[in-house]
Amino acid sequence: MRLAALLLLALPTAVLAEEAKKDVPKVLSHEMKSLQGKDVDLSKYKGKVLLIVNVASRCGATPQYAPLEKLHDKYADKGLAVLGFPCNQFGRQEPGTSAQIAEFCESTYGVEFDMFEKVEVNGKNAAPIYAYLTSEEAVGKDAGPVRWNFEKFLVGRDGKVIKRFRTGVKPDSEQVVSAIEAALAEK
Repeated sequence: MRLAALLLLALPTAVLAEEAKKDVPKVLSHEMKSLQGKDVDLSKYKGKVLLIVNVASRCGATPQYAPLEKLHDKYADKGLAVLGFPCNQFGRQEPGTSAQIAEFCESTYGVEFDMFEKVEVNGKNAAPIYAYLTSEEAVGKDAGPVRWNFEKFLVGRDGKVIKRFRTGVKPDSEQVVSAIEAALAEK
């Protein structure tokens, strides 16, 4: 009898959880591992503006970690989440383990924004989030593979990609900052 009552109580919770997942934008419908190896349901970022970046520790663009952290510091309280995804697909410029990447990011750039385990961003083994971000569905005519480290995808609160910024566009450039501020202004 008690088991039946517990099952009846649990059923609405399970149904509600399933309903909530249906409302999650495609870009957030994935689970990833944090740099510390913990499972992260990306739906936790629902309603936030996201700047998703493939990062590397030994790249000419690695100093972009500093302005990414500044964006995090300045706008996190306003609804921005910077998400870093280490990738070793470009010139093997991210060879380290998760622990080595975390140590480098913290000690060199004081990174506090959310970092994830190393992923592939291109090809048949691309992480699902990157398979989506580089698709025509997500970015229209700007679809196609990531070209290098530190490509940035700005995603609005509604889960739609607003803009794709290539490596040469620095995170603190006027075009990135103004796009972030415009996205944060939308409720």
